[in-house]
Amino acid sequence: MALNRRRGWTLRCAAIPFGKLFNRTAASSSGTGCTSKLFVGGLSYDTNETALKDAFSQHGAVISVKVVCHPTTGKSKGFGFVTFSSQDEAAAAAHKMNGEVLDGRNIRVHHSNTG
Repeated sequence: MALNRRRGWTLRCAAIPFGKLFNRTAASSSGTGCTSKLFVGGLSYDTNETALKDAFSQHGAVISVKVVCHPTTGKSKGFGFVTFSSQDEAAAAAHKMNGEVLDGRNIRVHHSNTG
C-alpha cells in the first residue's frame, strides 16, 4: 500500500485477474480465436480495402473490410480490420496470413480485441 500524505490518497494493490482487468472473459483474453474479426497491422499506406479483401478472401468468406484512414488527409494509417463469417475461418486466416507480404510489407494479423 502506498500513501501520499500531502494529497491524502491511498493506493491499494489488489490481485485482479488479467481477463477481468479489461472486462473480458478468460477465454477471450487468451487470443485463441474467440472472434471472427481480425486486426491487420503493418499495411502499406497504398493498401486499400479491395486489396485487403482479395488477400484474405482466399481463406474464407469475408463479411467486411476496413482500412483505417486519417480523417483529414484520407491517407491510410497502416492498419485495418477484416471480419469473417466464422471464427474458424478467421483463425485459419490469422495463422496463414500473419507474417505474409502484402503490397511489399510484412503484415501482422491478430484477433481483434473488439468483436
